[in-house]
Amino acid sequence: MTTQAEVLNDRRGTRSDSVKRRPPRRKKGIAPGEIGRHLSATTLLWVFAIGFAFPLLWFILSSFKPSGDLFSYPLTLFPKHWTVTGYATAWQSFNFAQYFANTIVVACVTTVLTVAASCASGYALAKYSNRWLKVFFVCILATTMLPTEVMLAPSFLVVRDLGLYNSLAGIIVPSILTATGVLMFRGFFLTVPDEIVEAARIDGAKELSIFFRIMVPVSRPIMLTLAIFSFQWRWNDYIWPLLVLNDPNKFTLQIGIESIVGAQNINWSVLLGASVISIIPLILIYLVFQKYVMNANINAGLKD
Repeated sequence: MTTQAEVLNDRRGTRSDSVKRRPPRRKKGIAPGEIGRHLSATTLLWVFAIGFAFPLLWFILSSFKPSGDLFSYPLTLFPKHWTVTGYATAWQSFNFAQYFANTIVVACVTTVLTVAASCASGYALAKYSNRWLKVFFVCILATTMLPTEVMLAPSFLVVRDLGLYNSLAGIIVPSILTATGVLMFRGFFLTVPDEIVEAARIDGAKELSIFFRIMVPVSRPIMLTLAIFSFQWRWNDYIWPLLVLNDPNKFTLQIGIESIVGAQNINWSVLLGASVISIIPLILIYLVFQKYVMNANINAGLKD
């Protein structure tokens, strides 16, 4: 007969054998092949980033070079003699402050009106069922299929007949309603449950109250995104202001920069300085509003 001590020894031996036979645990981490894939993707992204940033860096640093150093051989990235003469000449000699003010007025007013019109149009197209609204939506989509150059002539005739030629209003009015803005808001409002609107109507809320107190607050991320895009479009617009404006005191920034280019020679130092000044507001707007757009939750305030 086996004693209790022998049974205990047999159990311990069995447990030790099972422990020995267990397969070794794999260490958590990234496999060697996965490390290579991650490194290759990261390296490729850095190559693309440097490829896009290098011309911009060269452009900004060249604006601090004297005119004689821009085409000196060998070419250098950093200026040998730093100067801000190009900036000062561009700001003082070409009525640059007036161009800057005109562009700010056009960009800000157009952006506000574009966001308001697109928000209202997108809400109507998403939450109301009407045959004429569908026709209006098809007409808006049709404008995206036409090149901008095709619409310049009829738009110019309308602006001229309305008496808006050679005025800042002639630039602002045709640019208020954009197909991109309407499609953005319509797509967003389609994701908002109809039960919210119906519940508000049952509680006695009017249509304008529903729009301003419910729909506008939840669409704030889309409003910020469209505002950034619209400001950028109007700030960089060149062809339409060139057609509409004839008074040098009403020129926008892009037309003012074009006037720096002479028929025979070009003062590259002044031209580069003016170009850098023109992109400063766009950079500031991107830095200020980027976090609001990237961190915003477009479904904020909504429940299933």
